[in-house]
Amino acid sequence: MAQFATQEASKAARAAEQAQRQSEAAWQDQISARRHEDELVRKAEEAKRREQNIQAECNASRMRGSSRDSEQSRVKRLEKAQRETRRAQEKVRNAQQASKEVAEKARAAQAAAEKAARDAAEYARAAREVQEEAEERLQKGIQPVVIPTLDEIASAKTRVQYEQGRFHFAVAGVAGSGKSSLINAIRGVENRHQDAAETGVVETTVTTGRYPDPNPDLPFVWYDIPGAGTLHQPDWLYFNAQGLFVFDCVIVLFDNRFTETDIAILMNCRRFQIPTYIVRSKADVHIRNIIAHDEVPRRESLYRTARERFIADMRANVKGNLKQAELPDQRVYMVSNRTLLSIVRDRSLGFSHKIIDELELIKDILDEACSLRYAARVDDDDRLGFSKPD
Repeated sequence: MAQFATQEASKAARAAEQAQRQSEAAWQDQISARRHEDELVRKAEEAKRREQNIQAECNASRMRGSSRDSEQSRVKRLEKAQRETRRAQEKVRNAQQASKEVAEKARAAQAAAEKAARDAAEYARAAREVQEEAEERLQKGIQPVVIPTLDEIASAKTRVQYEQGRFHFAVAGVAGSGKSSLINAIRGVENRHQDAAETGVVETTVTTGRYPDPNPDLPFVWYDIPGAGTLHQPDWLYFNAQGLFVFDCVIVLFDNRFTETDIAILMNCRRFQIPTYIVRSKADVHIRNIIAHDEVPRRESLYRTARERFIADMRANVKGNLKQAELPDQRVYMVSNRTLLSIVRDRSLGFSHKIIDELELIKDILDEACSLRYAARVDDDDRLGFSKPD
């Protein structure tokens, strides 16, 4: 916002400078027009005096009784002088009209310059206020909103190879949350598969990975976005730097805790009206950790309790974070990549006792894609002029 306000202030300042130059040029034109008018008035007055002198000579000649030839010569001279006087006076009238028009243009240019100067001052004042507000928000830890330009949007679409007719899902979140493993599981691909997204203990994704869904019936493309919070991706620049504003849907993946980075992604997605899914990864690992830290010897009997505690804690944690950020409540999907892989690849519910939200996540993603496809078809029909059937 501060950047946009500064750009607008700069545009207004340049416009004010141009308007001032145009005003100065108009006043110069007015001065030149007045000088030209004065010069024509002087010549018209000289022509009038010559006419008057010739008229006086003719009168005097008549009184003296001059010859007929001499009288005719003086009449011709007088008529010529009268024509010259009329032409000179006509030029004066034209010059006066031109001077009037130039003066009106000069006044209009001056008014435009004054307005442009006021606008520039107002834009500059607004830019200062926005800048001060941005600095104040930064001091409070609130990062600025950066709106991408049309060129940046086009560049981002080119960079991710955005294709009409496909649905582009970005998996984003903090480093180490398991984005690559989730993409592999939801595509039905094991981590060691040659077409799998690269995984590792540390953040391995440094550039956005593009992975079309291997199922030909699903026109999905999955994107493995470099993790936020690393040295490579400052938190507040993450959304714009990764071009998340061009995706059809964004999955916000988190592991141990829901962070400010996750909140920032959700807020920006809401601003751009991009559908989002909040996904809690590694559910099986965290449930085992809960069991491991419990001192009751029979761990098998604890699984149900640990699972319920994990689900309740996660939902409460996300709900509290969303409320604090003044975002609407939203479902959190708790998944295990192992369970998700089994469902997608093997079409198996062998881990049915361990399924939490994996099936719902897949179903909701498919529903989202269908709704987007229907909306796209409706838009196409509207553009083509097709009417809905009665």
